[in-house]
Amino acid sequence: MTENYMSWILAGVLLLCGCGRPMATVAPESSRGAELVPVEVSGEQALEEVRRFVALGPRLSGTKGAERAALYLADRLQELGVETEIQEFSDASPKGTLVFRNVLGRIPGTGKRILLLGSHYDTKVGIADDFAGANDSGSSTGLLLELARAFQATAPHPMEIRLAFFDGEESMKDYGPTDGLHGSRYLAQHMEAEGRLADIEAMILLDMIGDRNLTVTIPRNSAPPLVNEVFNAARAEGVRRYFQLYPAHILDDHVPFLERGVLAINLIDFQFGSEPGRNDYWHTPDDTMDKLSAESLDIVGRVTARVVAQLMQATPK
Repeated sequence: MTENYMSWILAGVLLLCGCGRPMATVAPESSRGAELVPVEVSGEQALEEVRRFVALGPRLSGTKGAERAALYLADRLQELGVETEIQEFSDASPKGTLVFRNVLGRIPGTGKRILLLGSHYDTKVGIADDFAGANDSGSSTGLLLELARAFQATAPHPMEIRLAFFDGEESMKDYGPTDGLHGSRYLAQHMEAEGRLADIEAMILLDMIGDRNLTVTIPRNSAPPLVNEVFNAARAEGVRRYFQLYPAHILDDHVPFLERGVLAINLIDFQFGSEPGRNDYWHTPDDTMDKLSAESLDIVGRVTARVVAQLMQATPK
């Protein structure tokens, strides 16, 4: 991900303020049904999922490492009883045409509405030969697996829950139409072609959320109704102090969905560093397991689970 918008992506996001498909809205409190209890999430189990996943090693898109990671994620979801698909596709990149693999999970719901939870699983090129990205992207991937366990154990839900482990989020040179966000762009286009994009109630992206000094910096290019939902959930969980607004846009896997009018939010800690407010561990060899904590994963997991419960209380459309 990056703070800097390329002109091609900014133009797409600006459509949200003008023409294009209207953005969905979260139903007001008065139209919601009985309160749903959030699923129970374990930070310790999430951290163990991270450890096991990061132990696979580097996961550079288009390499055997990324393929091995995709197969691992598919196997893990199936072990949890989740209906699973590997969405394989070819796309242009700075290294030529490469094969990318999204790993998708589906947890049944009783209605047609969809809640989409996402994380990228690839690692950044050029950091170190053994760079395995504990926080970026191990932490969000491990937590998404733990959320999959919790949601599958209590299925079906009022809405279908879809899990998307994206390949190709990281740019190889500079973000652009053929560099970065490969998996999320492909899934958004695919769901639009299927006619299912309009069924997405919300898209919640997790990225870099395991930092033991947690500060979730929600970027400005997140849907305001979802920002409110997250702040309300964090307040209810007694962890509001860990969540704040970031003063800029962040280019990440939520953007292809925002561009198409989907309510989307990015839960990301963009202060991953040696001191508060710094981000000097990001995309460096210092992004290692010792920087993570089960408590941070637990906080983000509980808030995400509560947001899902809040959204499921909305009147079905």
